Amino acid sequence: MNLKSRFFLLVSGLIIAASLATWAVFQRITEDIIERWGANIAEIQVRYDSSRLLQNIERELGLARQMTDSEIIQRWARYPDDPLLERAAIEEMERFRQNFAGRNYFLALRDSGAYYYNNADNEFADRQLRYNLNPDTPTDAWFYQLIAEGREFHLNVNPDESLGVTKLWVDVLLRANDRIVGVAGTGIDLDQVLQKIVDLEQPGINTLFVDANGAIQLYRDRRLIDYASFVKPEGQKKTVDLLLDRPADRAWLGNTLRSLKQLDSPDHGVHTGFVQVDGRRHLAGITYLPSIGWYEITLLDLDVVLPMGNFAPLLLVFALTLLLSLAAFHVALRRQVIDPVVALESAMERLRTGQPLPRNLPDRPDEMGRLVTHFERMADSIHRHTRELEDTVSERTEALHRLARKDALTELFNRRGMNELLDEEMHRMQRENRTFGLIWLDIDNFKGVNDRLGHATGDRVLQRVAACLNASIRPYDHAARWGGDEFLVILAPCDSECLQGIGERIRQSLEASPEAPAITVSIGGALAQSDDTLEAILLRADDALYQAKENGRNQFYVAQQEALVRVGG
Repeated sequence: MNLKSRFFLLVSGLIIAASLATWAVFQRITEDIIERWGANIAEIQVRYDSSRLLQNIERELGLARQMTDSEIIQRWARYPDDPLLERAAIEEMERFRQNFAGRNYFLALRDSGAYYYNNADNEFADRQLRYNLNPDTPTDAWFYQLIAEGREFHLNVNPDESLGVTKLWVDVLLRANDRIVGVAGTGIDLDQVLQKIVDLEQPGINTLFVDANGAIQLYRDRRLIDYASFVKPEGQKKTVDLLLDRPADRAWLGNTLRSLKQLDSPDHGVHTGFVQVDGRRHLAGITYLPSIGWYEITLLDLDVVLPMGNFAPLLLVFALTLLLSLAAFHVALRRQVIDPVVALESAMERLRTGQPLPRNLPDRPDEMGRLVTHFERMADSIHRHTRELEDTVSERTEALHRLARKDALTELFNRRGMNELLDEEMHRMQRENRTFGLIWLDIDNFKGVNDRLGHATGDRVLQRVAACLNASIRPYDHAARWGGDEFLVILAPCDSECLQGIGERIRQSLEASPEAPAITVSIGGALAQSDDTLEAILLRADDALYQAKENGRNQFYVAQQEALVRVGG
């Protein structure tokens, strides 16, 4: 064998060895990149899907809690046989129905089992009582079990056979006098939730939500959803284990779910790991959502999301480079692969931590350049969706805050909002040593207006009183609907002359109103003293109001320490 042949064999052996080594290194690097990139994508996808679900659920849950906190509904729940209270409560629930996303509500009473419901089409107007729950009926077991366990709220995917609907139900306990008297809430259309959040038709990406026991609540394959899982015994539920092929994966998933729930942190993080689903390896991203007690699981088929075939052209570049020069291989590898991949990995890390993307990402007309372009578009999309979600959450939070402090009928402050203002004014009085006035008024014979002319007229009377208060007080004073037909006004700053003047102006304005029906009000006034407590001020104003009623109504009385002074009437 001549030298040329030997050299040829030697070079060929070196090239083959280098090619095999390069192939092994290339495969390991790309697999590592895909796995690490896949973990970042899984975390981003998990947080994105979780945010979109929570945006819908937490808003509905907040409204459901407001409905169960309604004084009108709680009063009726204590006296369910009173038809007037029942009518007022139904009107209150109908007002809440307009605010729920699905335009529907339900309320079930514990003692009678009465189940009230109305949907977006207002199909059951004037006949919201649909049926009565029975503790011996299996389909009604959810209601009695929820009360027995005392859960403040619960999410449940369940078909209502009597109503013929299947929804994601938001259940909130209704309490009155520290006793559970029922369950109320709303239902979110299951198909709508699946289409907008779960079944997005993203190749290689499967999203599902499971409850605390691993029962599947939301999944693109509706056959695997565990309907009414709340009342099913363990062993009969359709859990996430059904999706996994290997016992080891099921054990890992169970341990991960438990460890996530036990974390003492508002952000439970995202845990990732590889599992086998339908004979294919998937990267699972899991997080716990403590506000609703569910887990979000994203399964990524990396062979679909990040296929190895995208890197095949790079291998050809490596082989050609080896044929030209073994010495140039290292330089070419760094220039063509390593540096862009490192830059892309750094960009992904910055994206994961919320930092701006670097400006030095490769801009080339080849596969790596297109990969970078796809990544930049994906990053822009994620940033845009994140900003939109943040803006939406901020708007919804601000709107809920306004709703929590305003009375929906009169647009005055409600009792909660007025209590906040009273606390602020008490602190200001103690800090600045200045006084303020309090006016407490009640519509005379308001029950008769409701009985004779109906609650719609009664609502208009309440709105007229609210308009009169707004017109009679100063721009920096505050008026509130304290409850029912009672109103409260804060005058600050205020002295005796100001209190008497504004209180009498309110009384005369309502007495002289040309609108029908004619109404008058009884008013009690009190001037806060520097050593007063809030309870003492409210009591004096209430006593003055009581004295105004005792002396024939349509009166304004001002409490002066121990004495009550009559003004007008």
